[in-house]
Amino acid sequence: MKLVFKRNHLAAALVAGMMLPAMNAQAGGTITFGEDKSVSVGLGLRGSFSSVENGAPNGTSNSQNFSLDSARIYLSGSLNKYIKGMLNTEKDIAGQGFQAIDANVQIAITPELTIWAGRFLSPSDRANMAGPYYSLGGGYWSGIASRYGFNGGYIGRDDGVAVVGSLLGGKLAYSFGAFEGNTEFKIAPSPASSVSTNRTGSDGLMYAGRVQADFWDAEPGYYGTGNYLGGKDILAIGIAGRSQKNGAYSATRTGNYSSYSVDFLLEKKGVGPGAVSVEAAAYKYNTSDVFLSEQGRAYSAGLGYIFNQKVGWGQFQPFVRYQKFTPDNNVDTKKYDLGVNYIIDGYNAQVGAVYSNTKVTRASDVSAINVTAQFQF
Repeated sequence: MKLVFKRNHLAAALVAGMMLPAMNAQAGGTITFGEDKSVSVGLGLRGSFSSVENGAPNGTSNSQNFSLDSARIYLSGSLNKYIKGMLNTEKDIAGQGFQAIDANVQIAITPELTIWAGRFLSPSDRANMAGPYYSLGGGYWSGIASRYGFNGGYIGRDDGVAVVGSLLGGKLAYSFGAFEGNTEFKIAPSPASSVSTNRTGSDGLMYAGRVQADFWDAEPGYYGTGNYLGGKDILAIGIAGRSQKNGAYSATRTGNYSSYSVDFLLEKKGVGPGAVSVEAAAYKYNTSDVFLSEQGRAYSAGLGYIFNQKVGWGQFQPFVRYQKFTPDNNVDTKKYDLGVNYIIDGYNAQVGAVYSNTKVTRASDVSAINVTAQFQF
């Protein structure tokens, strides 16, 4: 079962509570010290149970595994109405400790213009900015189409500075920044390795930007959401790009890195007994032929429907999702998802189940069933 304490209210309290509210999430717990001075604390978990076809050690039986996918502590603070801060942690990959994933300050120049500085998500596609917690059905982190999960920093984060703002009453959002980069595509050197010293070329920054137009309801926030669960009428198109000179390097070669994407989201309330959502995105990745397996085109699409009527505690949301990555090494990956979520309290409490089928060129198909749950406090 998948547990999730989302980018908790803390992150949302910070991002939402500041001039650019990320979403309608409340802070987990807030202590105030005076006018516009406060500290908020929250927790987050993700867990899952999965059954994967032929995934057992014998190669013929299904694997059966429980997994703690995420465990987070969220902290946010407000110094005054102009200066806010965020510190979010995540258990490390080995699960033996915690690492800072978000550690930044946001300075409001005007209500519509903010400077972000520190470690945070660099501008990219909607899926990456929303993350697996706020995406349709969650779990996009399989990294098939949106390939920023563990590239470009830790869980998509990077160190840098960005300008985040909006125009036209929030219906035209933009973000542009400069980041450390050099983690997009590389072979990480071991302590005894000479990979880093063999690297050629200059050490340039990674530049990233995103522009999004909302034609119906406006979407506030920098860290966003991939689905509004029937809460808004959305018709949005976003374009994003990032590049870094000499940003892709291996033990023997160095090349430039770039990626470009366009994403689309439509959500409409009052369609029959509920709300329908349609999403799509296309990507182009380039590593100057340094990593052919990470260079190519990708596509994703999703369709969801949430019923207004509650059954017991919550609402049902069936969904389907498709992802495809066609790299230049001619080893394609496709993934099909068919699932249903039970929405108890928005993104604060959900359970779900999804059947997935993954196809890789010249390999056997892999089918899996994943039971998930997420909670935010």
